[in-house]
Amino acid sequence: MSHSHAASIAARIDRLPATASIWTLVLFLSVGGFFEVYDLFQMTYLPPGLIRDGIFHAGSHGVLGMSDQGALGAATFAGLFVGEMFVSRLADRFGRRALFTGALLLYTAASLAMCVQTHALGILVCRFIAGCGIGAELITIGAFLTELVPKAVRGRAFALCFAVGYLAMPVLALVSWLWVPHDPLGISGWRWVVLLGGSGAVIVWWLQSRLPESPRWLARNGREAEAEAVLQRLEQAVERESGRPLPAVPAPAATAPAPQRAPSMWDAQHRGRTTMLIAFNAFLSIGFFGFSQWLPTLLAAQGASVTKSLWYAFVIAFAYPVSPFVAGLLADRIERKWLIVASAFGVALFGTAFAMSAQAPFVIAFGLLVTLSNTVLASNGTAYQSEVFPTEIRGRALGFVHSIGRLTGIASSFIIALLLERAGVSAVFVLIGGSMVIVMVSIGVFGPYTNNRALDEITGGGGEGGESAAAVRGLAVLPTRRVDGPRKGAGDRVV
Repeated sequence: MSHSHAASIAARIDRLPATASIWTLVLFLSVGGFFEVYDLFQMTYLPPGLIRDGIFHAGSHGVLGMSDQGALGAATFAGLFVGEMFVSRLADRFGRRALFTGALLLYTAASLAMCVQTHALGILVCRFIAGCGIGAELITIGAFLTELVPKAVRGRAFALCFAVGYLAMPVLALVSWLWVPHDPLGISGWRWVVLLGGSGAVIVWWLQSRLPESPRWLARNGREAEAEAVLQRLEQAVERESGRPLPAVPAPAATAPAPQRAPSMWDAQHRGRTTMLIAFNAFLSIGFFGFSQWLPTLLAAQGASVTKSLWYAFVIAFAYPVSPFVAGLLADRIERKWLIVASAFGVALFGTAFAMSAQAPFVIAFGLLVTLSNTVLASNGTAYQSEVFPTEIRGRALGFVHSIGRLTGIASSFIIALLLERAGVSAVFVLIGGSMVIVMVSIGVFGPYTNNRALDEITGGGGEGGESAAAVRGLAVLPTRRVDGPRKGAGDRVV
């Protein structure tokens, strides 16, 4: 691979104006995110219906000798761990688009299989398999967005992706409130909820046909003609939409020469960031899912009936699609690491107030604020992590650090169940608040600055497949010549 060509690809993407074609690509990825979120958070709303049907049991009477709701969360997190630790590595080997499509199909098939299960063990197995697909999808979307979107709008792109994805939350909460306590057409309501999520299979192939492969990944893997073809189509679309010539491509700022050896998560350049993000993900998972996964149960523990707890959760769920717009207003304007710190502080502060509230208006209000803070934290945290590793290890590095959070998610599923049973809601939020303090310290003290910086600059110059300034030094303008690359395959279409 030519380092100068790889550098040209990166610089040409970063200088593109954010026109409709750029945002359309983000939207396509976001639709996949919608079904991912819908599927992931089913574990929050399904247990009351599963208990009502006698499939799940509370306390130590569950199928594994423990709370079935805790086991449901643990099975999902175990699947996420496998998907992020192992399956996501395929994105670095076979490409972002291939794994995006495959992961969608995997968790859609698992969800459809779950609809017909009549035993708790079958439910848990399906959730594990679905978790594998969701985990791989989470990593692939992050890598895809980071590599396709110009540097000036990366934060807003992640905010839009989260906004569309989190539209699934009020949809899921609404259908759960309407269906889970009842049996529409004589079929258990929770089965309808799962079936609706499985309908994502209808759009999988449409999404696959509309997304190009990442030009950065193609260039890094020696498929330069395909990378050139994908990028030229994108440049032509952007130029047509903007109505003016594209900006010249500046040479990157001077950085260290490209490394002779392939980068690693544990080399001298990256091990500090890997360690930082291990701590970040481990405790983010406790704080984020400790609230979102257990919300109806936390509400019930404060005295709400099943129907009321689902209704309150439905109202609070509206904060999920709205919150990313708040994140979008702040993203790329305020340094990402400080947004992460501020939103983690919000989770701790408003979570404490939620735990101390007894009246419905205050419970809902503080629940909305916790959700707002959680979503801004997740949106910026996902964007931030995707920026700090080079292209050649981005998929597996993100998969590794995310997977650590899944291990703590498994543990927290049982810890929170125990805390609720023995000490109540306040103890749960002591755990969540302490986790958020560690999140704030890990990013606030040790995290690099990333806003409006080229990926190769953030990753130290040798990342991005060796896209260092040394490879293109002296070139004020990089060529954008036309190359007749393949018209089908990795780069079928831009929009």
